[in-house]
Amino acid sequence: MDIYNSMFSPAFVFNEQIATQIFDTIPENGPIVIIVDHDGNTWPSDSEEYHNLNVSESFLRELCYKIDDGYEPVIAQENDCSFVATQLVTDQSNGGYIIIALPKYTPDYVLENICLVEMIINQVGLIAKLIEKNNRFYQVQAKRHTADCFENVCLN
Repeated sequence: MDIYNSMFSPAFVFNEQIATQIFDTIPENGPIVIIVDHDGNTWPSDSEEYHNLNVSESFLRELCYKIDDGYEPVIAQENDCSFVATQLVTDQSNGGYIIIALPKYTPDYVLENICLVEMIINQVGLIAKLIEKNNRFYQVQAKRHTADCFENVCLN
C-alpha cells in the first residue's frame, strides 16, 4: 500500500471529514465508532478504548468481507465486545465500512436493541451524505470561481 496515495485519496479525505464531524458527538463511555476504509485504514472514535479492545486486524477484515458478500448488518463478538458492521456509502461515494463496538455487551443484547444501533449507523450515513453534498457544492463553486477569474484575466 502506498501511504501517500492512501492519505490523499478522496476516500481517505472523505472518511477524515466524517470522523471529524461525528466523533465529538459520541458520549464518553458510549459505543466506539470505527470507520474502516478499503485500504484498511481505521478511524476509531476513542483510540485508547479501541486499542484496549485488542481487536485483531483479521477480525476487522472478516467483518468487511462478510459485508462485501452481502451480509449486512454483520453482528459479531470478539474479546467480550459485540460489533455491528455495515457499509459506509452515499449516493456517490463508498467510504468503506462503519463498525459500532459495544464493549461488555452480548450479541443477544445487541439484537434486542438493534434499532438503537441502526439509528447510530443511519445518523453516520446522513452526516456522510451531507458532507458529500457540501463537497460537491464546494467543487462547483470553485470551478465557477476559477472560470470567472479566467474570464476576467482573458478579457482584460
